[in-house]
Amino acid sequence: MATFDDFLKLDLRIGTVLKAEPFPEAKIPAIKMEIDFGEEIGIKQTSAQITKRYEPETLVGHQVVGVVNFPPRRIAGFSSEVLVLGGIPEKGDVILLKPDVETPNGTKIG
Repeated sequence: MATFDDFLKLDLRIGTVLKAEPFPEAKIPAIKMEIDFGEEIGIKQTSAQITKRYEPETLVGHQVVGVVNFPPRRIAGFSSEVLVLGGIPEKGDVILLKPDVETPNGTKIG
């Protein structure tokens, strides 16, 4: 079992998608995004396997929740700096987690 201290190690923040585009080089269909996590964290990039429900052009301007303190991962030559969170009702299907009201970028999740 994870402990509460394990949870506290994660830095979960709200950010706004600034840019999104297809990522055809990825083995599994994905979308590359640039997300603004506010002044303290800045703009981070990520690759997310969210193509079943989302098109890149529909993501721009939407807020998402991400883990901002994992080390970057190389995916098909791309540095993914953030893990965007979502619900997974079945394999290959991701529903992004997002606030239900406009929230300042960089807001911590607790």
